[in-house]
Amino acid sequence: MNDYSAFLRNKMRIATATGFEVRESDLNPRLAPHCRRIVQWALRGGQRAIFANFGLHKTSIQIELMRKIRNTDGGLCLIVLPLGVKQEFFDEAEERFAGDCAVRLKFIRSTAEIGNELDGRVEGNPLIYLTNYESVREGKIDVSRFVAASLDEAAVLRGYGTKTFQTFLPLFEKVKYKFVATATPSPNRLKELIHYSGFLGVMDTGQALTRFFQRNSEKAGDLTLFPHKEEEFWLWVHSWAIFLQKPSDLGFSDEGYQLPPMKVNWHEVKLDPRSAGYDRDGQGLLIHNAALGVTQASLAKRESLDARIEKMCALIAEDPEAHRILWHDLEDERRAIEAAVPGVASIYGSQSIEVNEANALGFKHGRIRDLATKPEMSGAGCNFQKHCHWEIFVGIGFKFHDFIQAVHRIVRFGQVHECRIDIIYSEAEREVRRVMERKWRDHDEMMERMAGIVRKYGLDKLPVADLLKRSVGLERRVETGDSFKIANNDCVEEARLTADNSVGLLVTSVPFSNHYEYTESYNDFGHTDDNDHFWSQMDYLTPELLRIIQPGRLACVHVKDRVLFGAVTGEGVPTISPFHAEAIFHYLKHGFQYCGMITITTDVVSENNQTYRLTYSEMMKDASKMGVGCPEYVLLFRKPQTDRSKGYADERIVHQPPQVIAADGSHVPWTDGDRRAHVPGSGYTLARWQLDAHSFWPSSGNRLLTTDEMVRMGPKVVSDLFKQLQDSAQVYDFDEHVRLGEELAARDNLSKTYMTLAPRSKHPAVWTDIVRMRTLNGEQAQRNLEKHVCPFQIDIVDRLIDRYSNPGDVVYDPFGGLMTVPYRAILKGRRGQASELSDKYFRDGLRYCRAAEAKIAVPDMFDVLDAVAEAAE
Repeated sequence: MNDYSAFLRNKMRIATATGFEVRESDLNPRLAPHCRRIVQWALRGGQRAIFANFGLHKTSIQIELMRKIRNTDGGLCLIVLPLGVKQEFFDEAEERFAGDCAVRLKFIRSTAEIGNELDGRVEGNPLIYLTNYESVREGKIDVSRFVAASLDEAAVLRGYGTKTFQTFLPLFEKVKYKFVATATPSPNRLKELIHYSGFLGVMDTGQALTRFFQRNSEKAGDLTLFPHKEEEFWLWVHSWAIFLQKPSDLGFSDEGYQLPPMKVNWHEVKLDPRSAGYDRDGQGLLIHNAALGVTQASLAKRESLDARIEKMCALIAEDPEAHRILWHDLEDERRAIEAAVPGVASIYGSQSIEVNEANALGFKHGRIRDLATKPEMSGAGCNFQKHCHWEIFVGIGFKFHDFIQAVHRIVRFGQVHECRIDIIYSEAEREVRRVMERKWRDHDEMMERMAGIVRKYGLDKLPVADLLKRSVGLERRVETGDSFKIANNDCVEEARLTADNSVGLLVTSVPFSNHYEYTESYNDFGHTDDNDHFWSQMDYLTPELLRIIQPGRLACVHVKDRVLFGAVTGEGVPTISPFHAEAIFHYLKHGFQYCGMITITTDVVSENNQTYRLTYSEMMKDASKMGVGCPEYVLLFRKPQTDRSKGYADERIVHQPPQVIAADGSHVPWTDGDRRAHVPGSGYTLARWQLDAHSFWPSSGNRLLTTDEMVRMGPKVVSDLFKQLQDSAQVYDFDEHVRLGEELAARDNLSKTYMTLAPRSKHPAVWTDIVRMRTLNGEQAQRNLEKHVCPFQIDIVDRLIDRYSNPGDVVYDPFGGLMTVPYRAILKGRRGQASELSDKYFRDGLRYCRAAEAKIAVPDMFDVLDAVAEAAE
């Protein structure tokens, strides 16, 4: 199809504009120029994020956005905010919105309070509703009533698994205009930025994660930004978010917007050495271990409370009349502060909202000298810089977002004094300090990077040309040998260059939709939005594969279903995408005949370590949410033969017949219909056919070992012996299987990293004896080269080649990877052919093919282990 190039170019996505244009002259003239500029941009986009530095008037920007939408669209508008920030909006509306731009704000806690205000106006002015996050999350506000919504201090959306994120995503899905505003969009991990895009409707969160972040296949949730996608990621973010450090980033004057100097002082206090504890042998410790975990850090906080309060008092004594914020995390810390600091006002959760607000306003306006509060309660939105330029953190924790927000309650534009930040921590919390400082540096670097993009491109010129730097197409490179031909090329383009009916067998492991991206090219099948998008690209490849395969021959397609995490789908429970079923219908649609599938079991314990989907603890809580492990499949498809009156391929796959025993005892060739006994091991025997077609494996006569015998051997040996046991003809006993596992676990001999007693199948349609690590990645790891993220197991390839091809046939793989298929085809007397998009994989695969052709045994992991064992003997 000639539109394949257009399909690839359509993969290049930036956020679309769904709003409306507004002239700057129609905006509130009391807003700062940079604010009016951002309002224009956000209204045009319709769904945008405003990540502006502390003191750059995000409050005014949000009010103006709602005012213009209310006047233009006519629907109700809502701003969702933390309770502690409510008064800031009323103050801002009174100070900056007057005359023709006047607005009225109304705080509500339920839908019933919306009332019947005429046309959404009060005294002729647009009415904008405010509410707190808890009211929305608890279902008290009917969000569907609103045409526009803005989330202030929107960092509450940072986590997938949080109740706020899971609740807000579906609630606000139909809201026409959506905005988020915060000064700290992603202080911890870059991937948190995509949570905002998911809420805004820019891109599905799961899709964005897959597009930009690489997965650690051995650990669930471990995602890092692809190095080759770093620039594209930031430019994509720029298409829907504004990161503003100062007005000059948008070309305006910075007059009045200079951040004050800040001096950070770290104070380490000593702990009583008698509280250091004991090691595992019962020996007393002389020093405290660094508290790396939340639980250990909490214990260290309590042990150091008296020392930290004493240090706080010493610091206060340096300037007793100054105004200070005394940040703390624990209620015991608050009570200790109240006992040590006369006249201190406190804000805490069990206090009434009215008293909380009175204390916050009293401190803001200078009527209160010392304020004790928690970062999670007063760290967001409150502006305390007018009368205060000193903060004391009576302790530290792991929540950097709360910490950095708390710092910037006084370090803001408009602050005229140098800010002093004193941070008190114990010697057991040195690691907590180290992590906090690293996160602080990462935050500053991220904000500066995005500000640099704003300075470079502005808000009007989206950098489409830079997004196009991701390649489309590549210069074809072909390498050949006596028994192979491999190409560094797009698989669709390469298949188009392959002759009709020239391939005897196709063996491939297709990309599992958008689960991985293998290259930075848009040609990559992994660079797709979802399953439908992936199969749309496969629609260009599969007809070519049908054309090049010989009539009657097979395409063997390795696939695996995909785990869909409940935090991403909103289902609340992990579900399975039936990718193998979609593959079946895809190939049927293009004219292949479906002949069945081979099941390859996987280690459920290892899978759980990767996905946390089948945890024992969750099973105990509710068995209804636990499914089963995901096997892999090899789907068998056949290109219809030319002569439909017969079932034979145009060029048959013929196995060598066995020898039979003649009457005189000699061995003679078997002929069709011959009923004489086959000579074992000679050609393709009747016994082999029965196993290939439908049968069970014969018994070895082994018996189960006792638990005592197994414990002495260790879990690895037990695992190997159990595999051998299940290859025997002994009748499987599930209860005995469970009992054995329980006894091993009771003696701490049941592995938690792999399945010690994995179930085994004797049926030839279910392959449980595939060596999971026997891939060309073994050699890659030894040579310190890049590993292929989804290597194809050698065992699978060997069986398929033996079963479904003749010597001399072309065995083809459109997704060559490390060239496992042509490599094994060469060693088995076939001709290998493949294409691969990645230049790195292509170069390594070429080496393997040349080595195979030269009859050099390329060692895999098991070869190396055997050699080491022999050397040790």
